[in-house]
Amino acid sequence: MRTKLLGIVVGLALVAAACKSEKKEEPAAKAPEPAPAPVQEAALKPEIDTALLAAFGKLPKAFDRQEGAATEAQVQLGRMLYFETRLSKNHDLSCNSCHDLENYGQDGKATSPGHKGQLGNRNSPTVYNAAGRHVQFWDGRAADVEEQALGPILNPVEMAVPDEKVVLTTLKSIPEYVEAFKKAFPEDKEPLTFANVGKAIGAFERGLVTPSKWDRFLDGDKDALTNEEKAGFKKFVDTGCTSCHMGPLVGGSMFQKLGLVKPWPNEKDLGRFDATKNDADKMFFSVPTLRNIAKTAPYFHDGSVATLDEAVRLMARHQLGKELADDEVKSIVTWLETLTGEVPTEYIAKPELPPSTKKTPKPDPS
Repeated sequence: MRTKLLGIVVGLALVAAACKSEKKEEPAAKAPEPAPAPVQEAALKPEIDTALLAAFGKLPKAFDRQEGAATEAQVQLGRMLYFETRLSKNHDLSCNSCHDLENYGQDGKATSPGHKGQLGNRNSPTVYNAAGRHVQFWDGRAADVEEQALGPILNPVEMAVPDEKVVLTTLKSIPEYVEAFKKAFPEDKEPLTFANVGKAIGAFERGLVTPSKWDRFLDGDKDALTNEEKAGFKKFVDTGCTSCHMGPLVGGSMFQKLGLVKPWPNEKDLGRFDATKNDADKMFFSVPTLRNIAKTAPYFHDGSVATLDEAVRLMARHQLGKELADDEVKSIVTWLETLTGEVPTEYIAKPELPPSTKKTPKPDPS
């Protein structure tokens, strides 16, 4: 009996030991996965310091002249003249021919065809928001849009009208225009002048403003931009692009040398030097606005670059001495696309133009 009891005790001990051994061999519990690092979270949701926005600003409703806003009569007349082909020698070209308002104010060509298909030597920049620029033309030879509007009319390669007299003879031969100039410039002893042609067109162009989601963001709507677009803006700033592209137009406020750090590959066009003949102005151009830049290819003064990606890459290389990776270029372009604004469809609707009379000069294809 004693021997049997002893055997039972030993058996129970062996079972307990085996259970204890099995318990030791159980796998350890899985450790919880670490939470995402704060740096990773910040990258996914970039926050823009408001101090970075100080160099920018929202677009106004219109770019008024210093003496005040244009009258409705001036704007209406300017709209008519903007689409008026009889301001060209062969009655086949208007301001809208090279600055197509339905195509973001440009024609999508490297250089625009003028009278008899002649090509100019510089790209036609967008007319949208142009009234807010510090000067007009790539070389800055016109102070404002009123002065700029008159240049192409008398340019032999563009609209090719031989002189101001022909312009005035044409407009004075059309009674509706005579009346429209009187309404637009009631205080002038002689309302229908060549200078007032420029003033009227300028009055219309000063209303060609294209606000975008970027303006909504600047106005306090922090959800107007996606995280990717915010990251693109930060990359734009960190790369150094704001040394030239700042203000409400994101550019258009200064002259800068093209090839500032690394010489530009084509120096055939010397830029502002052509207007001033000052050696210090060689290769200086008016910095373009980046508003609607994603819609206004091709790029640069000669229209030599077809894509925005390549334009960004070249600017970083030649102006800042930096080589951007593909993902950096893509990020910047993502933000630049937020500058694409809304075309004012009603404002740019082509008006009905008055008919010619027997006194109106005929088209001249020569």
